[in-house]
Amino acid sequence: MIKLDSKTQLFWLCQYCGWAAYALLTELMIKLPGPEPMAIHLPHLLLDTCCGFFITLWLRYLYAKARQRSTALSITAHICYLLAASLLWTQFKWVTLQWSYGSWWQTMSWFDFGTWTSASFTMLATWTAGYYGIKIYLDNAEQRHKAAEAINLAKESQLKMLRYQLNPHFMFNSINAICTLILKQDNSHAVVMLEKLCDLLRYGLYTDPLAKITVQEEMTILQTYVDIEQCRFQNQLQVKIDCQPGCEQLLIPSLLLQPLVENALKHGTNTDSKMAVTVSFSRQQQYLQIMISDNGSGFQHTSSSAGGIGMKNCMERLQLIYSGNSTFSYGNQPHGGAWICINLPCEHAEDSR
Repeated sequence: MIKLDSKTQLFWLCQYCGWAAYALLTELMIKLPGPEPMAIHLPHLLLDTCCGFFITLWLRYLYAKARQRSTALSITAHICYLLAASLLWTQFKWVTLQWSYGSWWQTMSWFDFGTWTSASFTMLATWTAGYYGIKIYLDNAEQRHKAAEAINLAKESQLKMLRYQLNPHFMFNSINAICTLILKQDNSHAVVMLEKLCDLLRYGLYTDPLAKITVQEEMTILQTYVDIEQCRFQNQLQVKIDCQPGCEQLLIPSLLLQPLVENALKHGTNTDSKMAVTVSFSRQQQYLQIMISDNGSGFQHTSSSAGGIGMKNCMERLQLIYSGNSTFSYGNQPHGGAWICINLPCEHAEDSR
């Protein structure tokens, strides 16, 4: 299978091959059987082909501009451009043919005008149909490729979550905390913590990695994770999850925030003071804004790897799912601690259904 570096290369390949085929077929089917001598019809065919070649480049530019308008205006503009290009090409072919015979100008008959213009219009309409046919096919193929990449990355993210985010240290620490509660005969808290740990693992195993869930659901699973960590850190940890009214039913990728909060606890914990983490959801015009902040030691490096695997996975998922229509930024707060800001396009659960 031949792979081209870009759609631009494919366009030029089709453009050159298509017009070469046009010149060959015109020569074999029209020029050779006709009465024109070789010394006239070959130069005229060359000029005819070159003019059609450059006119279609002009049409490609105008079509791109027309696609930015509304549907009705775009269709009207396409038709007008196509008619104008056909008339221009017809006049060019007629004038250059008269010049080849040594005549400066000779008026076309209505029969010649209709025949030549119909041929020009048919050729340019065929080019337009082929252009948009290939373009639509490539756009759909690109969308399918992105969807496949998103599925693979989401599944990979789920596996990485089980392998890295819910890592052995987290499991061991949680189990040790449960054992400590049992030894203290605090069986009720031990059972609650064990149930929450099972809920978190079950959610990670059985949730569709590509699915988008509501903010309310993400807050619930995030609170489950926080409750487990709260049993470990006791009063040394304070986590606040706040949601602006109206944002509960907005959609976000599943399991997006748990790795980021875990990074804050893992890399930002300051043993000298109480650890405080805040997660907030708010709507900023057409975007859902998610802010995660802490009072820890902050980022030690400026590279994206500073936040660990959780941040890298999160940025990769957002890039593929939203194709550049989301933002992920982070930094250190002036008085200590780190912050992460995520902006996602607003999607309502009702609209999705």
